[in-house]
Formats: sequence, structure tokens, C-alpha cells
Amino acid sequence: MRAQYLQIKRRFPDTILLFRLGDFYETFEQDAEIASHVLDIVLTSRDLGKGVRVAMAGIPHRSSEVHIARLVAAGHKVAVCEQTGSAEKGRGLMDRDVARVVTPGTVTDPSMLDSSHNTYVVAVALDGARCGIAFADLSTGQFEATQFSSATASDARAAAARELLRLGAAEVVIPDSRGEDEADHVAWLPRDLTVSTIERWHWSAERAEALLRQHFAVESLDGFGLAQQRVAMQAAGALLSYLAETQRSRLAQLTSLRTYSLDGTMLLDAQARRNLELVETARGDKRHGLLSVLDETRTPMGARLLRRWLSQPLLDLAPIHERQDAVQYFVDDGISRSALRQHLSKVSDVERLANRAVIGSVTPRELGQLGRSLRAIGEIAQGVTEIPGLPSLSETTESCRRIQALLESALTYDPPATLNAVGTIRPGFSPDLDAHDRGVREAREWIAGLERHERDRTGIRSLKVGFNQVSGYFIEISTTALASAAREHAATSASGDVLPSDYAIRQSLANATRYVTTQLKEYEARLIGAQETLAQLEADLFRRVVAEVASHAGDLCTAAAAIAYLDVVSSLAEVAAAYAYVRPVVDDSHRIEIREGRHPTLERILPPGEFVANDALLDDDEHRITILTGPNMAGKSSWLRQVALIVLMAQIGSFVPAAAARIGIVDRIFTRIGAQDDISAGQSTFMVEMLETANILHHATSRSLVLLDEIGRGTSTWDGLAIARAVVEHIHNAPRLGCRTLFATHFHEMTAIAGVLPGVCCARMDVLEEGDRVVFLHRVAPGAADRSYGIHVAELAGAPKALTRRAREILQELEQGPAADVARGRRRSMGKPNPESLSMQLTLFAPPGPVLEAIRALDVESLSPLEALMKLYELRQLAKGDPSPGE
Repeated sequence: MRAQYLQIKRRFPDTILLFRLGDFYETFEQDAEIASHVLDIVLTSRDLGKGVRVAMAGIPHRSSEVHIARLVAAGHKVAVCEQTGSAEKGRGLMDRDVARVVTPGTVTDPSMLDSSHNTYVVAVALDGARCGIAFADLSTGQFEATQFSSATASDARAAAARELLRLGAAEVVIPDSRGEDEADHVAWLPRDLTVSTIERWHWSAERAEALLRQHFAVESLDGFGLAQQRVAMQAAGALLSYLAETQRSRLAQLTSLRTYSLDGTMLLDAQARRNLELVETARGDKRHGLLSVLDETRTPMGARLLRRWLSQPLLDLAPIHERQDAVQYFVDDGISRSALRQHLSKVSDVERLANRAVIGSVTPRELGQLGRSLRAIGEIAQGVTEIPGLPSLSETTESCRRIQALLESALTYDPPATLNAVGTIRPGFSPDLDAHDRGVREAREWIAGLERHERDRTGIRSLKVGFNQVSGYFIEISTTALASAAREHAATSASGDVLPSDYAIRQSLANATRYVTTQLKEYEARLIGAQETLAQLEADLFRRVVAEVASHAGDLCTAAAAIAYLDVVSSLAEVAAAYAYVRPVVDDSHRIEIREGRHPTLERILPPGEFVANDALLDDDEHRITILTGPNMAGKSSWLRQVALIVLMAQIGSFVPAAAARIGIVDRIFTRIGAQDDISAGQSTFMVEMLETANILHHATSRSLVLLDEIGRGTSTWDGLAIARAVVEHIHNAPRLGCRTLFATHFHEMTAIAGVLPGVCCARMDVLEEGDRVVFLHRVAPGAADRSYGIHVAELAGAPKALTRRAREILQELEQGPAADVARGRRRSMGKPNPESLSMQLTLFAPPGPVLEAIRALDVESLSPLEALMKLYELRQLAKGDPSPGE
């Protein structure tokens, strides 16, 4: 058995192998240690002889799915090894083989899936600056591929990483790292992503083409749009090969391959997705992401579609306007919207249920849900005929009705959870099944009346009719009752037979005897035979029903897509009506104009009426770049995000939280918000800031929207100010850029740029001062702020009074000392492009004097601690203008 285990384990080295032993799945060695830790089960060991013990941990096979789900959720791949045969006469080794491999990207069991989003496994093929991507969701049958080219191989990897983030990939498949450093091979991939590798020969274009043609049974792949996309074909073929290896099945749910393009959608990198908090906040709270604000969907298909829309805003005006028209339809007709949403609540996950029928894993209860869902879809189809952009429901109506009628006539009202239990097929569906069912009922009724009949026949009132798996049905009479009956019989009859002549002993017990009769044997055989036949007939009929459903899976999925669209647009309309969103004008201009805009998430968190609405204006003229100044906690970052979120919402076809809005199409949203380092990559906060800023400057276009918050804060004051100004000048002046930009900063000197560069304007966060009291109004106003109110923010944060009092003293000294003169001189020079003045460092000793000369002359390395203290005292005296004690 050990040799058998090791042989199978060598075939699946990167998985946790669940090895079936009787009623348990066992894990061994390192797999056992992982399983024990993740599943919180006991780690034990087994003696293999000669003093060798192997660690092991087991789980019951009946509850294995729960444990497998936990292992997969922890990022592990699980190979399930089943007993495929029986040992001869109880001896020898049981045949075993891996029945399936469950990975984070290939799960199909409903207990392991989140109905609100797709579970994608993605293959990435890189060929220099070209990249091919293919992805599949086995639970829905979705299979798509794309190819794109970049300027460099590095850019191609970055673009692939963006697409993986957009898809929310659960698993990525890449070629093995043969000939490459393992760390460099995967360094470009997003973190916390399960990475699987397959041999490079799987990725050849010839093999990929042959495998795809064989799978789809076609002579050419031209019909799939892969004729000129060789790298995409390689990715699709490699993915199909990986899925065939892990699923150990025919992959019947993958019935088509669709090619798509990235050109018609907005690109969002990891920083933009994180900083805009599209799905969850920086702290991982999904309740306060933009998705939770917009998600009022009623079906799993709608929830998944809304997530896809949000991750991929459109660039083409026609589909945007089409979605807006659909949302407008339901905003205007609240009665229809309410009726539709009531029907949608009755629709289950038709898409996944249809695909479970295709792979043959659907249960009777799930088919019952599908039947009820199809009835609701039929009711929906009657009331939605003129919704803009709606995929046609009329083409699938006949198929849906046929499957609905089949399921309602074939299945009982409340089918069992599994096929093992009888009661799946409705009476009247199959005459043969009904005949056997009558036979079972008649046999059961006869056996049910047998006890009373035999009591009357024998006169033994304590006689019982029973059943067990070993003996079958029997008549049981206790020894005491039999003796009593014998005495009574002897007193009244000359015959010596106490019991009827057809009673035959089946089993003798200590206190009773069990009997059978010829008639009881006949009915028992009839009952058992009819039950077995009944179960087999039900199973055969159920499989026929499943096959019929599977044959219409394409139409069912088409209907599911239409329902998902209706669900999303009605959800967006529900949000718009409930929270006073307006339809934005989306056009091809470079103008972003928002009147009384609101942050969609913050306004829902704050009490009603507390959120302060603000205007925003960006164009390609004098409002190209806005320099935003103001204190911390006044709302600068929130306003930046607010503008970007309104733009993004407009380009998915949603209404927006504003009094009015006009959005000129934005091709990309770039964000540089927040301070964070990257310890694992050895990058400081400032290095991360500069890397992200450099990425923006290299990839932004004149149609992009750029949000920059506190550029330059990670280094010294004047270095940071110089970098901040240079960034603004570059965005303004570079021929390829000139993009719409919001730049929040605490460098008040930056506002001087507005007098030099024609496309720069200034705005500030308004503050109300009443004596020592400061009130943040959270209102954006034209002009520049002259203070940051940092000490006031420290007070709000609960800093000790002594600290804030001392901070005010130091601030007063700095504002009145020599350093303030230098700072004022630098503010005056900010209007003039003087690189030499920008490169100087702020110092408390200005201009240079004897103290600075004395510091330069110090031999710091040779000073003892005592000498260092003395020198420090001397320098203090020198700074005061007094001669030192030694002079």
C-alpha cells in the first residue's frame, strides 16, 4: 500500500493527496502536517516496520467535501484518490486511482463556490512583447481568450497582471520554470494567487490547435477568431490540457470559445482598484466597497455580471448609452421595476445549474430549483420586450418552456437532496415506475397488516413482526409468550401444535424465537425486488431528465444572461431612485464637469444629510490640472476618489451621485494615494511612491484621469517639493500627456504654478476658524490654502495636551526664525523655474556660520560619549553667541 501511495503521489507532487482507505481519506507525511494544521485534526503516525513511522491524518469520506473546501480555500490543490476495485476474496491490494483534482480555479461543487462572483482559472502565454490569455469558469461553462501586444516584454507582463486582477483569477497556469530562476518566473504575478505550472510542450501552437479542434470537433479555429491570434491559441490549448488533467473528464460544459479585446474597456491597475476601493476597503471590509453600494441584485448571475461591469468600464459610447437607457427605463417605471425584482427573487443560479446538468453532477433538489426558476423566467419574459440592450429572450422561450414542463411533470414537488432516496420522480410520469411503486405499496400494506393477522391467528397478543438487515422480515414470539400459549393450547386442545404449521424457525434467541412463513417470504422477495427495481427505474428516469436538460443548456445559459442583464440594470435603477442619482451625459469630449457630486460610499456611511456635496471641473484648457490644498481630514483624498468613482460609474452605464454630470470618456484612471512600503521587495515608502508615479507618467494619455495625493512627502521638504512641481510640469507640458489631473498637496508653494502654467488652477478645502477652534467644512472652494492645521488634527486624534502645546511653540519659532526667511524666499521663487534653488535642503542654520563650520570640522568617529556631550554643549553656546568655557 505504501508503494502504491508513493507511485500515485509522484504523479501529483504539488497536491495534497487524499488516499481512500475504507471509510476514510488518509494523508501522509507533509500532506498530513498541512491537513492537520488547516483542518485542525489530529496528527498521528503509522508504523511501517523496521522502526520507521510515517505521519498521517485522516478525514471521514462522508464529510470530505467540507474538508476539501477548507483546504482549497487555504490555497492548496487536492487530489482525491478513490478505491476503483476490490481485492480478490478479501486479500491483496485494493486498486486505487485519482478520480479528480480540486484546485482553487477548478471547483464546481456549490459548497465551495461564491455565487456572487466567477471562479476563473487563467492560462497566460508570453512570447516576448506579445501575450495570450485564456480563462475558464467550469461552473458556468465560460471559456474566453485574448491576445495583445505591448512595447516591451515587461509591459506585456504588467498588462497580463492587470487582466488577472480584473478577472479576480483564483488560479493562474503558466509554463514550468525550466531554465529560469523560479523567483523571477513568478515575480510579475499578483500576490496571493495560486500558481500552477505544466510542462512547456503543452504550450506549443501545433498541439494547442490540435487539442482545441478535437475538443470542439471542428476542422478550423477560424470561426472562434483565433486565426490571427497564435499566442491566445497557445494559452487556450494549454488551459484545456490542464483542465483535462485535473478534472479527469471530457469537459462537456466548455461548448464554445469566445475571443475578446481589451481595446474597448478602461484599464485599471492594482493601485487604482485598491485606492478606489471598488470591491473592498483598504482594511478588507467588503461592506463599504463601491460594489456593495451598487449591488441590489436578486440573482447570482446578476451579482456576477455587476462585478464584471465594475471591473471593466466601457470606452465605447454606444453600449454605455444603451445601458443608461435600460436603467432610465426602470427609473421611470417604478411599478415595472418592483414587479420584475419580485420575479427575479424566485430565480436560482440557472447558469450554474444548467452546467451541472451538462457534467452530470446536478441533484434532484437542484433540478427542482431549476424548474421553479424557469417558471419565473417565463413570467419575466412576458413583461420585458422593449428593454434597451437586453439579450433576446424570445429565442430561448420555447426551450425554457419545454424544460420547465419536463421538470414539473417528472419531479415531485419537493425532490430529495440526493438520488439515493426514493421519491424523486412524480407519480404518473412513467407507467412502468408506477406499476412497481404499486407493487411496493401493496407489499408494504400486506406486511403492515401481518402483525394483527398473526396475533388473531395464533392468539398470542405479544407477537411482533420485525425487520433487520441480516434476517429480513420475521415474526418474533418471546419464550414466555410461547410457553403460556402452549399451556392454554394443551388445556383446550388435544393437538400438540401450538403455532400454525407454516411457521418455520428463522432464528433462535435467548428470550425469543423468530419465525417466517412461506407467504411472508414471498412478499418480502416481492418488496425487496420491487424496491431495487424502483430505485433503478428512478435513477434511469432521472438520468434521462438530466440528459434532456443538458441538451438545452445553451438556451438556458442564454436565458440566464438575459436575466443577469435585467437584474443589473434594475439594480442600478433601484439605487438611483433610492439615493437621488442622476443620468450623466457621457460623450467624447475631454471635459469632466460634476455639479454637487457625492462620494457614493461615504454618503451611505454618514447619517443622512451630513455629506457635503462638491463640484468638480476638469478639461483640456485652463482646468487641465487642479492643485488642491487644505488641511488633513478636510476631505482632499475623499474628493479625489469621489471624482474618479463618478467617472467610473458613468462608464459602466450607471447613474451617478450628483445634481448633474458630464463625463468625457476616460481611457484609464491612475491613482497615487496613500503611503505604504513593500518590505518583501525591499522598497521604502518613498520608493513605492516614485515607482507608482513613474508608471503613471509612462502610461497615461491625454484621455486619462490622474489622481495624485501628497507626491513628495516621503523625502525631505525641498526634495519633495521639487519632485512634486516637476511631476506637474511634466504632465502639463509633455506632448503625450496633458491629462486631466487632480493633485492634492500640503506644499502650499505648489499653488504658485497656477500663475506660470496656463492649464493649472487651484482649489482648497474650506476651513472655518473661530479663535482656537477650527471647523473643517469639507467644501471645495477656488483658491489656495495657506495653512495645514496639522496640530489641530493631532488634537482631534487625542495627542497629549503637552505635546500639542509644545508643537505650537516650535511652530511659532520656526515661522519667525531664519528658516522662515529661507522658506519665504523659496515660495517667492516657486513662480520662477530655478532648479538650483529647488535643490537646496531646508536647514535651521541659515546662512552658514561658525556653528556649521564647527560641525564640519568634527571627527565624529573618534569622539567618546563624554567628549561628544562636551562638544554638543560648546556648539549650543556658540549658537547663542557666547564664548565657550574653554576659550
